Amino acid sequence: MKITFNFLFLRYTSLLICFLLILFSSCTTYKNVPYFHDISDTSKPVAIKTVAFKSPVIQPDDILNIVIQTIDPAITGILNTGNSAVPTSSSTSVMGASTMTVTGQQTVSGYLVDKNGDIELPFAGKIKLQGLTTMQAKDTIVKALSKYVNNPIVSLRFANFRVTVLGEVLRPSTYIIPNEKINILDALGLAGDLTIYGRRENVLLIRDTLNDQKNMIRLNLNSKEIVASPYFYLQPNDMIYVEPSKTKSASADAIKNRNITIYASALSVLLVIVTRIN
Repeated sequence: MKITFNFLFLRYTSLLICFLLILFSSCTTYKNVPYFHDISDTSKPVAIKTVAFKSPVIQPDDILNIVIQTIDPAITGILNTGNSAVPTSSSTSVMGASTMTVTGQQTVSGYLVDKNGDIELPFAGKIKLQGLTTMQAKDTIVKALSKYVNNPIVSLRFANFRVTVLGEVLRPSTYIIPNEKINILDALGLAGDLTIYGRRENVLLIRDTLNDQKNMIRLNLNSKEIVASPYFYLQPNDMIYVEPSKTKSASADAIKNRNITIYASALSVLLVIVTRIN
């Protein structure tokens, strides 16, 4: 009877120690890990009206990749000489953009919009593009060049559509996007997605405004309503910060984890000694 009691005592105490170790080492709740956990697990489609996409407008310091085609190859070559190499941050990741490296610094090819919101084209001179969408800017350039060349064909896009993703993601960086229609899920996908420690219900979006201020918005990726948010689609120079959960702080506390391990080991050894004595 005594041996059975000691065996059961040792067994249940060991289970208690294991339970405490699990409790202290991880506090992550599964419900905060998946995206869109408010969508039921059924095969029935869930229809959510998304927010309408609003094209970004051109601002000073933007870099525009402008390609102009005419019937005269010589004139075409002259018109496209303005796509010069403009330096960008050395930590920038460029996704599909035309880039080159000069003295170790990454550059993007395009026209730099000056502080007055203008670019300067051969023949046409300075053209104000600030406040225009890429489609409106294209029409403006075609109209300006039509005074000097016949039937110019213009393609225009952002060459430095930057989105910065920081915090608890696999690859935090600044990304240059060749497509101006990008949403927050696209940006997080480029950054390798959130780590297990990222707070999906409290993602911070930082956005520049026209009056030199910054708007800070909290977004909940756990909710399906994120696709209806006016901040679902990103704008140039947006910053996304993924806040770490409390579990990350607890797991990073090496002293606490070390002490728990030491106490558990000491208690286990003590139980073995007591059992053998008895």
